[in-house]
Amino acid sequence: MRRFDVFNGDADGICALHQLRLAQPIASELVTGIKRDTELLQRVDAGQGDEVTVLDISIDRNREALTRLLERGARVRWFDHHHGGKVPAHIGLIATIDVSHLVCTSILVDRHLAGRFRRWAIVAAFGDNLPGPARALAATLHLGDAAVATLRELGTDLNYGACGETEADVLQPPLETYRLVSRHRDPLGLRDEPFMARLAQSRLSDLANLEGIAPCQTDPFADAWLLPDEPWSRRVMSTFANRLANADPSRAHAVLVPNARGGYAVSVRTPAGGQDAARFCQRFPTGGGRARAAGLQDLPGDRLAEFLDALAVAWRR
Repeated sequence: MRRFDVFNGDADGICALHQLRLAQPIASELVTGIKRDTELLQRVDAGQGDEVTVLDISIDRNREALTRLLERGARVRWFDHHHGGKVPAHIGLIATIDVSHLVCTSILVDRHLAGRFRRWAIVAAFGDNLPGPARALAATLHLGDAAVATLRELGTDLNYGACGETEADVLQPPLETYRLVSRHRDPLGLRDEPFMARLAQSRLSDLANLEGIAPCQTDPFADAWLLPDEPWSRRVMSTFANRLANADPSRAHAVLVPNARGGYAVSVRTPAGGQDAARFCQRFPTGGGRARAAGLQDLPGDRLAEFLDALAVAWRR
């Protein structure tokens, strides 16, 4: 029997798998990639009796590969919080899917493990820009302000570290970051890792490059920012989108960066109580995500004006 662990390479995917493997250490084949590399299941060659654990990628983006693995007799366990469409009814699939805007995949794993490694769920929730749920979990552990602040920084840095168009944009491949994380039972131990200091320094440097950049479109209900075609833009776009959402949660925000295919990678953040961000992004090719944070892998260049027009009206009240 072979085992596979398939996980998004951002803070949430890494921390979700780490919790599971702290609870049940096993030898497995690891399959991951940068944050936007979400069609990971097609890389898995599993069959009869093999076990596949999938974390923090949507079923919809991997439906064909999932069907193939189930037909071959593999057993699949899936945790995710992205909109993924209908969950297949199959004896070989156990899926824990919750698309509420108050959860991330690591919170679902934390519930599954009855909070045994909750600090990692807090790191992931902060990384996914869920400060409210993260602080609520921290309160159950009676963590002090300094510890919570450190967990927030770690989550933000881990999330930033997975962002880019290709692995050439990031400081190190997410697989190596997972292996670094997996050496620590307590996330506070990551503070002493030189790589985490490099991540933090790089994030602040990239954010400093935003000084002087103005939105390309703005109104009382939404704004859009077009960043230059640079590696730092691709690394920081998700972090910047989260910063915009936290500074002004009443409006929608879109951050766009040109990609190598002549289109744009897009991160979208939306206010509570309005249109679902994932469903908005699904109007366009490669769109998906979750209720308040979504995006497009590749917005075609000839649909940029259409996207900006749609953004301008989608959250008007």
